[in-house]
Amino acid sequence: MSNNPTQKPSWNTLNALADKTRDQHLNDFFAQDDKRSESLLVQSDDFIFDYSKQRLNTNIIQNLISLLGESDFEAKKNAMFSGQKINNTENRAVLHTALRRPSSDEVIIDGENIIPVVYAALDKMKKFSVDVRSGQHQGATGKSIKKIISIGIGGSDLGPRLVSEALNICASDDDTIIETVFVSNIDGDDIQTALKSANADETLFVVISKSFKTQETLNNALTARQWLQDNLPANTDIGPHFVAVSSNIKAVEEFGVHPVNIFPMWDWVNGRFSLWSAVGLSICLQHGFDKFETLLAGAYKMDRHFTDTPMEQNLPILMALIGVWNRSFLKLPHLAILPYAQSLLHFPAYLQQLEMESNGKSVDYDGNAITDYETGSVLFGEVGTNGQHSFYQLLHQGSETIPCDFIGVVQDDSGLPHHHELLLSHMLAQGQAMMQGRQNPDQPYRYFEGNKPSSTLLINKMDAFNLGQLIALYEHKTFVQGVVWNVNSFDQYGVELGKELSQKLESGDLSNADASTKSLHSIIHKLTK
Repeated sequence: MSNNPTQKPSWNTLNALADKTRDQHLNDFFAQDDKRSESLLVQSDDFIFDYSKQRLNTNIIQNLISLLGESDFEAKKNAMFSGQKINNTENRAVLHTALRRPSSDEVIIDGENIIPVVYAALDKMKKFSVDVRSGQHQGATGKSIKKIISIGIGGSDLGPRLVSEALNICASDDDTIIETVFVSNIDGDDIQTALKSANADETLFVVISKSFKTQETLNNALTARQWLQDNLPANTDIGPHFVAVSSNIKAVEEFGVHPVNIFPMWDWVNGRFSLWSAVGLSICLQHGFDKFETLLAGAYKMDRHFTDTPMEQNLPILMALIGVWNRSFLKLPHLAILPYAQSLLHFPAYLQQLEMESNGKSVDYDGNAITDYETGSVLFGEVGTNGQHSFYQLLHQGSETIPCDFIGVVQDDSGLPHHHELLLSHMLAQGQAMMQGRQNPDQPYRYFEGNKPSSTLLINKMDAFNLGQLIALYEHKTFVQGVVWNVNSFDQYGVELGKELSQKLESGDLSNADASTKSLHSIIHKLTK
């Protein structure tokens, strides 16, 4: 059978079902099935997923599940978890899941069980974070570390930043938290802002770059090194103020990081799936290693749910197939991520990279151009009622239909229950309004068509364990969609060309630049000279 999904038997069936239901209003779906809100709802421990407001029914779900089966899903899932090199363009295994497996497990890559390697790195992370948090690891002048500045970009920044903010908000009064700042942008204002409020003798920099050549990260790290040299006594060894997470040991040592302060990265962990590795070191330093362990435990729980739960009750699979239905069959190219929880402030940005970098592909797994179906969705979003006063106008009355993922946390962390009740009421009201709409023939500008599809994910409480589950849930969703669309979700060659051209432009090489770029380069050069 062809790997092209449009050649699968279920694809034609789903196309016919899409034609049949495309003009059917969500209100009609509910009118036809008074058990809909029960049959299209799944619960798994602290997670409740309601997809009854999507434009589908159980028949469509069953055909989507058939499509997944026809895509050789079970074999591909097993290949990923067992360490086969499913990242075929880079000849690499994809084993972020191994980072949260029990120490007794075994995963073999090139004849080596990598689980002991994973736990050796975790032990090193634990020891270092305990030393820093207890004051045993001190700066060059003998002072304890009071501030962490994490320098990275992309997967080396977005995951730790998300977790840091979430755990800050749901922390208890008894938790000890070290102030942590994240720097990613090459814009000098980013690193300068972080340095302005820091004391050199009490600051630790965590530099994260697999190659230790990432332009943005290396330049920010060089600025940080110069700042330390300028603000510490002359000839001071700044080594105690730097740790690095990288696979390029030689480059890190040449930069000046002590070998004992270098933490590993492996080619079988992709950047946007890497926060479970030493990339998450800043989380351990800020919140303690026990919180990081709990985060891993939550992710492992979702791994087990993903591998062991029947498809009809499987959260990542259902979310993925709903996304495939909306993107490939209803031809809806966007997805709004709407977390009604301040702790998930950075979740939309995190998912933008996770899903758009993974499945934003126009070449399939076999190297063929994709011309007859759509892959990937354009993600955007904002927390809570902030978005309501921003882009929800377009969601409700714009000319495009945009599916939405609402995410709510049931238990209140703020200590202000009335605020929390209002927050969740707003979330429920938005889902209802998007579905039902409102007729107003006398005032057409107040007409709401409704029929806007959405899912609602309720999480009983936000803590490190459930945050780990949530992130892993969307990781597996991304993988499942890649399987259906027959794309490699684990390479990202689309980010290369811009980097290469920027290096040429920085050096003044305009030999391959177009006329517009040359003109703009000249204008900028004149204005900054």
